[in-house]
Amino acid sequence: MKLLVTGGAGFIGSAVVRQAIGDGHSVVNLDKLTYAASLSNVASVAGSPRYFFEQVDICDRGELDRVFATHRPDLVMHLAAESHVDRSIDGPGEFIRTNIDGTFNLLEVARNHWLGIGRPADFRFHHISTDEVYGSLGPEGLFSETSPYSPNSPYSASKAASDHLVRAWGETYGLPILVTNCSNNYGPYHFPEKLIPVVILNALAGREIPVYGAGENVRDWLFVEDHARALLLVALQGKAGETYNIGGNAEATNLDLVRRICAILDELQPDGAPHDRLITFVADRPGHDLRYAIDASKIRRELGWQPSVTLDQGLAATVRWYLENREWWQKIQARGYKQHRLGLGNGG
Repeated sequence: MKLLVTGGAGFIGSAVVRQAIGDGHSVVNLDKLTYAASLSNVASVAGSPRYFFEQVDICDRGELDRVFATHRPDLVMHLAAESHVDRSIDGPGEFIRTNIDGTFNLLEVARNHWLGIGRPADFRFHHISTDEVYGSLGPEGLFSETSPYSPNSPYSASKAASDHLVRAWGETYGLPILVTNCSNNYGPYHFPEKLIPVVILNALAGREIPVYGAGENVRDWLFVEDHARALLLVALQGKAGETYNIGGNAEATNLDLVRRICAILDELQPDGAPHDRLITFVADRPGHDLRYAIDASKIRRELGWQPSVTLDQGLAATVRWYLENREWWQKIQARGYKQHRLGLGNGG
């Protein structure tokens, strides 16, 4: 199969690209190369004759037309998105442009391509989304594929809108679509503004580790390579028109997560121990959802997928990766990157 992966130089997208090339597929990596993307994320597969790269903005309709005409993909996996909640609170406009307008452009070009190649039954437009579209859970319960949408941040609202667009193109135009909604990803190549890399890198530097509020917010954590495997399984074997929720079965409060990471660092980098002395509670961000948790029974039942990495295993592997790949994140820091987390006085 020839897969067109949008956002393939980003965190999750690059994991999909690496997995797909490893599985023997051809991949067209389409990425704008924003601040959060890097071709170093796919350097391990970039030399493959089955790998192609296109630096294209999904809001550029003409360039999308050219890419589809040139590469004629069998399947689209749409991961390109602005994804950082804190940034969406400070500046929602780019999230509306990329996540909504960009998805519309991609749907239209994909639909025209599908019609032009004879409406093949095995073509798929696979849209990768988030559990944040469902809003916030209380202490009990799980998000399922039928949970009502109730987004609470500009980011989650823009992703909810794109989900609805994809479903509408499936219902109205017959485009063979798939939607997946995942829990919080973590693992190698995670851009340093997200929680787990912030904890690791701040701890290594002896800086304060910021925790929002009292650290009581709960997330279900999914190792990115498990997610990539699930996404390819859905894209290739999922039933057109269906939604599949993908979760890690690994709930933890933010404070518990931070303490687990500090404990791993205490073992692997004892000269800085105890690292949890750096934990600092900061003002909570607006609209901070209390809890997310995924019911992933449908994908397990219908496609046989389940996570293979526990949270403790995944955190240990992630910490080791950051310790062993300092050049990757030091290059990001060297180009002037600053943490963008609300409550630290560096928003905007």
